Amino acid sequence: MGTTAEFSPIYCRAVAYQREKDAANAAIEFQRIIDHRGVSPTSELYPLAVLGMARALEMSGDRTRSRNVYEAFLNSWTDADPDTPVLREAKAESSKLK
Repeated sequence: MGTTAEFSPIYCRAVAYQREKDAANAAIEFQRIIDHRGVSPTSELYPLAVLGMARALEMSGDRTRSRNVYEAFLNSWTDADPDTPVLREAKAESSKLK
């Protein structure tokens, strides 16, 4: 977490774990970003880490926590353009958990 790279290496590692279906390690990496928001408070990777955490929790079978994290993500995007692809994806994924 340097000033230049910010969250990029951690986020890339988390996504790589997710692609390999390693939910536990993906969640650890996403949590590192969530826990250190102050490193880069306006980074676009922070909300994506929250969404990644929701996906990792679902992958691990923790549907209740996943649903709560999806809800937190969607609540933070209430003023976003509803046609934003990542928001549409998150809404579709979240609706499957209900």
